[in-house]
Amino acid sequence: MASGTGNERGSGFGLSTRKIVIAGVVGGIALFLGATRLGFVPVPIPLVGNATIMHIPAVVGGALEGPVVGLLAGAIFGIFSFLYAEVPLFKDPIVALLPRMLIGVVAWAVFVGLRRWSVDLASAASGLAGSLTNSIGVLGLGLILPFGSQSYLTPALVVAAVPQVIAEAIVAAVVTVVVVRGVLLYRSGRTTAPEIEPDEEKRY
Repeated sequence: MASGTGNERGSGFGLSTRKIVIAGVVGGIALFLGATRLGFVPVPIPLVGNATIMHIPAVVGGALEGPVVGLLAGAIFGIFSFLYAEVPLFKDPIVALLPRMLIGVVAWAVFVGLRRWSVDLASAASGLAGSLTNSIGVLGLGLILPFGSQSYLTPALVVAAVPQVIAEAIVAAVVTVVVVRGVLLYRSGRTTAPEIEPDEEKRY
């Protein structure tokens, strides 16, 4: 049994039953935020849609469980936004899916790169990076798609969305720090969250 558990956690790129379950749970949180509309904050910018915190589960999943969980959780977020799109921008599957699938992967890469110095720094940076991956990916694709036709967004709309992008990134950074610390506390059973332990290293 111990050997099997070690194999499941031995690679951040492996797809184990445990990771599938965790991805489902994290994706379920994103779906809950979307279905209840708690994950959307209306903003007065036409064609851009709502500010969102639905990307945060993908960020946390990627940071804590690796790129596969992050990618799957982001994909669930993207599928939801595509199926329930209210503006033409998100009715394009490339815009709705591609940036969202990269959220958790980028968050994982940043977290892994910085965790040796500080878990809090790594968590905050991964939250910022994951959120910016979503925002820059969506807005960038909105400027160039659809090909051969008038794009979904204009440069003026993108500039108008910058405050929303900054706000989403700050919220993602703060929430990621809190959630990562909380999960590490729960896993360790301590009253103060430890730095990454050897068994946690195996997830990456």
